[in-house]
Amino acid sequence: MNRKIIHIDMDAFYASVEQRDDPSLRGKPVAVGGSSDRGVVAAASYEARKYGVRSAMSSKVAARKCPALIFVKPRFEVYKYVSEQIRGIFAEFTPLIEPLSLDEAYLDVTENLKKMRSATLIAQEIKQRIVETTQLTASAGVSYNKFLAKLASDFRKPNGIYVIGPDEGEAFVANLTVNKFHGIGKVTAEKMNQLGIQTGMDLKSKTEFFLRTHFGKMGSYYYNIARGIDQRPVEADRIRKSVGSENTFDRDLETLAEMEGGLLPLIEDVWKWCTRTQIYGRTATLKIKFNDFQMITRSQSAFLPIREKALFEKIIFELLNKNFPTDKPVRLLGVSIHNLEVTHPTEGQQLTLNF
Repeated sequence: MNRKIIHIDMDAFYASVEQRDDPSLRGKPVAVGGSSDRGVVAAASYEARKYGVRSAMSSKVAARKCPALIFVKPRFEVYKYVSEQIRGIFAEFTPLIEPLSLDEAYLDVTENLKKMRSATLIAQEIKQRIVETTQLTASAGVSYNKFLAKLASDFRKPNGIYVIGPDEGEAFVANLTVNKFHGIGKVTAEKMNQLGIQTGMDLKSKTEFFLRTHFGKMGSYYYNIARGIDQRPVEADRIRKSVGSENTFDRDLETLAEMEGGLLPLIEDVWKWCTRTQIYGRTATLKIKFNDFQMITRSQSAFLPIREKALFEKIIFELLNKNFPTDKPVRLLGVSIHNLEVTHPTEGQQLTLNF
């Protein structure tokens, strides 16, 4: 039996929330992010995208592309609240929900709580409920697997819905350029182009052996998606592998005291997430980007999950000290914790570190 998968993707989510909450921003080019030369665009409204402004673009470049661009500081607590409202709507239809981020998720509605036979009607109803609840719009892709549902949701943005039926998947993929494929990044697409693979049809013409030779085990995945095949299930209980926080500073940091001060709010941000979710990790990681854009990461692991903020902070500061002094100023710092486990503190438990 063909599965019925929906991919829901909110339209310019962060920017749309800001335009909803501040009517003076509606219809204007908006970028969520810092406006300084060191700032980065986290999200751009559709009005800003017309000028070529995109997420992850430096604020300096974005302002040059769109002189009328309005920068708004991000309000992540608001975005998380709205995201929870949207997840609540999803849960009215199915328990099989795989969130990808705050603004997008896969839903398996093959068997659903509403006993509806049409996944397209479910997607339409979800979109309507999102508008009623949040005053925001979403785009939906409907298909028989995750890969195609994701492609479909991009096909009618914004506020659209597109369906790829079981007998349409292979032909749909054949006509797309590989750089439009979800899961094929810029570097991989360039490598494929060098091998004469420009479209899905080109990809399908290659043997699985050829693709595995050039792309390793991912070659089998590429072989299948070129034929509209994707057997990955919607993983409702998927646990994230890491949580982190980073900051690009308005000016370069040159002293150890400045760097430690810059790390404190990042450590606090990560630890708030750990205590709220009761999910802790065994590996602490420090990320440093210097002013010449060289980047290093350093990690240290414990035998058991790190359950105390003081210990997490101590590890991060030790990792920093091992790489200081440096003759290069620092433009970005980041901290993260990996190898996450759902756990609860055990009174009096001692942790031993691996060095």
